[in-house]
Amino acid sequence: MEAQILSDQIDNKNESPVIGVFATGDPRIDQDSRRRCQYIIQKVAKELAGKITLPFSGEVEIVYSNVLVDGESQADFVAGQFKKAGVNILVGVPDTWAFPQPSLMSLMAHFPSNTPLNLTCGNSATKPGVVLTHAASGAFAQSGRLMHINVGKWEDDGLEPAISKRTITDLIDWCYAASVAQGLRGKRILVFGHDSMGMETALAHVIPTRNTFGVEITRLDMKLLADMLTKESYDKDELKRLRHWIDEHTKGRQDIHTPEQDEKFNTSLAMYLIVRDLMKSYNAVGGGFMSQLEWGSDYRGIPLPVADVMESLFNSSFDHNGPKVPVPFATEADVQAILTMLFMSGLSGGNAPLFMDLRKVWESDEITELAKQNKVEISGDEDWLKKGFVDGNNSGSASFDWAGLPGTQSDELMKNVSFYQADNYYFPGGGNSVHFLSPGGIEGIAGRLAYSSLSGMFTMLWDEAETIELPDDLAEAVMRKSDYTWPHTLFTSKHASMYEFKHCVPANHIHLIWGLPTARLQFWMDMTNVLSATPWQEMEYAREGVDRPIPLLYVLNGGENNAKIALNK
Repeated sequence: MEAQILSDQIDNKNESPVIGVFATGDPRIDQDSRRRCQYIIQKVAKELAGKITLPFSGEVEIVYSNVLVDGESQADFVAGQFKKAGVNILVGVPDTWAFPQPSLMSLMAHFPSNTPLNLTCGNSATKPGVVLTHAASGAFAQSGRLMHINVGKWEDDGLEPAISKRTITDLIDWCYAASVAQGLRGKRILVFGHDSMGMETALAHVIPTRNTFGVEITRLDMKLLADMLTKESYDKDELKRLRHWIDEHTKGRQDIHTPEQDEKFNTSLAMYLIVRDLMKSYNAVGGGFMSQLEWGSDYRGIPLPVADVMESLFNSSFDHNGPKVPVPFATEADVQAILTMLFMSGLSGGNAPLFMDLRKVWESDEITELAKQNKVEISGDEDWLKKGFVDGNNSGSASFDWAGLPGTQSDELMKNVSFYQADNYYFPGGGNSVHFLSPGGIEGIAGRLAYSSLSGMFTMLWDEAETIELPDDLAEAVMRKSDYTWPHTLFTSKHASMYEFKHCVPANHIHLIWGLPTARLQFWMDMTNVLSATPWQEMEYAREGVDRPIPLLYVLNGGENNAKIALNK
């Protein structure tokens, strides 16, 4: 056989995860039982199809095999089918007993040990797929391999059993986590500048990031962007369209009064066009910009305009060209922020992430005092008064989507956005900040990744959270206690007290996402071997319908984080 040259045509399909659905079987079962197994395979595959879409690679492909994995030869055959189709995520849907070693374990021997594996079954005494599921879970846990089980519900009888909605919903959450974990391997983020303002909590841990997540970090000097601005390396007609779109939607809310200020605002918009095109050329799925100090604050050089508008545009689900995929983008070249937002956005199916400073944690007595100073009447029964809240705001990166409730149209969102002059003390290069106040009632997850050289592992510190809405005068007073010109999102955590929250956050930046089910985040932390940190006294555990079932591997090894540390050795 002669060597063959491969096509030089890029097929983006090969960049996406592929989920393979199959079932184990028993060579002794009758034909009706085999047809029933095949129906369940097809039914689950069809229920998953079109339900998992990643912002960085599109819809996840679902394939299935009608060949029941009864023994070694079938295991080899199905493995060959799946490998040819590019499968890197496996979902088994057993309905009968099977001998684990010649069937499932022989199949999995063909795949890397970190390949996500899920067994979803009914909970039937008549059809012992659940017996195989528990046997296999024990076998893999004993061998130190992670897998997840989903003991759901489908009808005991009939050739075409109905499968409960909850069973499929739980499986979709798992598939999202697996798809993000596998789909980001080989992807890259693009960061302008070097270490983030000397913030150790934001460093680009290149090797740990590569080894843990498979994500590459490409870094470019900010001089390249400065040079491309000087050379006007952007489409000037598109810059006019972008400026017109901004003007049309924020008329009367732009703090621009001189030709110099107008030119600097245009420079900030040109930065978006240049960096957008550079990111496309690098196939980057996220990015960051250092800015301080060299870019806009160091008088030894020539201070340049702030990048706030650019960063907000990247993180938003729209721009002057219409709807787009949010591209997680961090101010101050905060790589841990980029990663946090990248994973959260992916797990949510592409919702816009929010980047914030953890500017101030307001506790009850402080809120009461501020209300008194500003003659704002409060009853004392407000949840945000009893609990306290966080004022999250930062000079850049806040997505325009967070200027309104989820689902709000872009035209309405932009009505809530203003562009004030940047603080000249911190940003002598000038330019405009982004300002808005997020509405209350947005439920999501607040969290942030952190790295420790002691364990050599990443940890996600997180809690469920919700934005709050204060009386107008009190909200105004809160914003003016920090930097009024920046975006503000006021939120409270579900389990963490404000005392706990302000002492345990792993950095000065924190992030929010809506539409991310808790179980998806937990599944993803399992698959990437990220430690889960929820040191909140009120945090419940194993909440049915909220948390994912804990893998047996963790139960047998002293708990989740103990097991993850052991897996990292």
